[in-house]
Amino acid sequence: MRFFALLWLCLASLVAQAAPPQTGGEAQTNQQKARAVIDKMIATMGGPAYLNLQDSYSEGRYGRFHNEVMVGGAEYFRYWQWPDKDRWELTKQRDIVTLYLADKVYEVTFRGATQLNPQKDDNVRLALVRRHYALENILRVWLNAPGTALLDEGPSMAESRMAEKITIINANDEAVTLLVSTDTHLPVEKIFSLRDPQTRERDEEIEVYDNWKMMQGVNTPFSVLLKHNGQVARQQFLSSIAYNTHPPASYFTPILLKRSQK
Repeated sequence: MRFFALLWLCLASLVAQAAPPQTGGEAQTNQQKARAVIDKMIATMGGPAYLNLQDSYSEGRYGRFHNEVMVGGAEYFRYWQWPDKDRWELTKQRDIVTLYLADKVYEVTFRGATQLNPQKDDNVRLALVRRHYALENILRVWLNAPGTALLDEGPSMAESRMAEKITIINANDEAVTLLVSTDTHLPVEKIFSLRDPQTRERDEEIEVYDNWKMMQGVNTPFSVLLKHNGQVARQQFLSSIAYNTHPPASYFTPILLKRSQK
C-alpha cells in the first residue's frame, strides 16, 4: 500500500507539472478581452484621427463647485498641444492665462509671468496630477508602454448606463479605470485615486464624459464633469473646438505678456 501511495503522489506531481497554469491562461484571456474593449473604444473615438492629434483650440465655459454649490466660473479659450503643453485664457478679455509646460505651471498677466508652486497650492498640485492621468495620456502613452497590464472587471453601471469596466495599470503600479458604454463604445467615466500629501488618505477622482460630437473625424465630449471624492468639483462645456490648428510656439512661452488671437 505504501508503494502505491508513493506512486500516486509521483504521478500527481508529474501531471501538475505538465498541466498549463490555469491562472496564467485566464489572465491572458482577460487581458485580451480588455484590450478588445479599449481598441473598440479608440476606434469609435476616431481611431488614427484621434491617436495622431497634434493640437487643438477650444472655447467654452466652466464652473467650479464647493460642497455641490457653484463658487466661480468663466469663459475659457484653450490651446492644447501634444504631449504636454496647455494654455488656458480666462474671461472675455482673455487677460488671465494659466500655462502648463510639462510639470511646470505659470500664471501670466499683463504684469508678467509667475511660476506656481504645487507644494504650496493644492489646486496646482491636483491640476498636474489630472494632467498625468489625462485620457489622451492613458491611451497614447500608458497603453503601449512596457509593463502595462489590462484587466476586464466585467459589466458595471455608469451614469445609469450599462458599461464594461476596464482597469489599466502601468509599470509604476498607477491605475486608471475606464467605464466604457456597451451601446456607444465610448468612455462614460474615468476613475483614479491618489494619496493626499497632507492627510495621507486616498482621494478619488472621477471624470464623466457626455454629449459626444464628431468633429473633424474625432469623437469629442462637449460636456466633462469632474468629481472629487464623490462631490462635483468642476464642470466644463465646449461651445466649439478645432483640431490641428498649429498655434505658434509663442503661445506656450511664459514670458508672453499679450493676449493671443484666435
